[in-house]
Amino acid sequence: MRILVIKLGALGDFVQAMGPAAAIRAHHPDAEITLLTTASYAGLGRAAPYFDRVWIDERRPLALLRLRARLRAAAFARVYDLQTSDRSSLYFHILRPGPRPEWSGIARGASHPHANPRRDFLHTLDRQADQLRFAGIAHVPPPDLSWAASDLSGFRLPAKFLLLAPGGAPHRLVKRWPVERYAALAAFAAARGLPAVIVGGAPEAELGAVIARAAPGALDLTGRTSFGDLVALGARALYAVGNDTGPMHLIVAGGAPATVLYSAASDPDLTAPRGARVTILRRPDLAALAVEDVAATLALG
Repeated sequence: MRILVIKLGALGDFVQAMGPAAAIRAHHPDAEITLLTTASYAGLGRAAPYFDRVWIDERRPLALLRLRARLRAAAFARVYDLQTSDRSSLYFHILRPGPRPEWSGIARGASHPHANPRRDFLHTLDRQADQLRFAGIAHVPPPDLSWAASDLSGFRLPAKFLLLAPGGAPHRLVKRWPVERYAALAAFAAARGLPAVIVGGAPEAELGAVIARAAPGALDLTGRTSFGDLVALGARALYAVGNDTGPMHLIVAGGAPATVLYSAASDPDLTAPRGARVTILRRPDLAALAVEDVAATLALG
């Protein structure tokens, strides 16, 4: 039996789809399961124990025609569309004329539609679990990315540390807590014997530098970590603090006690990482969030 799972992105959404991916694998233990994703997440998909192969959605001219031919040739018995976007629903319709696989998603004409009229008001994890119930899968575990954790021995980490993720999408700066507040929090923690480790992409190197200058003993890893490193750092961190950004989903999936900061630009009730030790702090404007309020959630007061 051949199964296709569609999950294109973004990073936080991809992480949150790993619980449903585990449920699909458990429901179809003997199936050949293919993941269709974007190039950014193909490496994670190949490392995951839920998929036998990974296809990349190329999104280039003529790519749709090639994908149509590939889908028809693969003769999937069922498709789980976890992206549930207009684009992924299009993949159902381009298979006409001719037979189409069973389809779990929101495409009109799907054999197993997610017909809950309130689906857009559900948290991502609840929405995907509800979608799979409509397809006959009763139990969906929380995301577990322990399989992605990498070896951190090359980083010379302190025995205990505060993990900081001060970055985020460059076109949505309102989702970032001011870097000066991160610097003050790192200095506050350092004075209590807890050095900071700072993570982010290469474009966020200046954020890391600002924080490192303010906090003795800080280790700036911006631009140096992989997805697997972030999971492993989450497993090692005493605490983690970060904005509403994809890396925080990896860090929480690694097991870090975490405080995640939200502005009015996004809704934690729909997208926040979940965990027994996750705290959400939200302000309409993150510039109004005091360092003391964040420190209090970390028992550093």
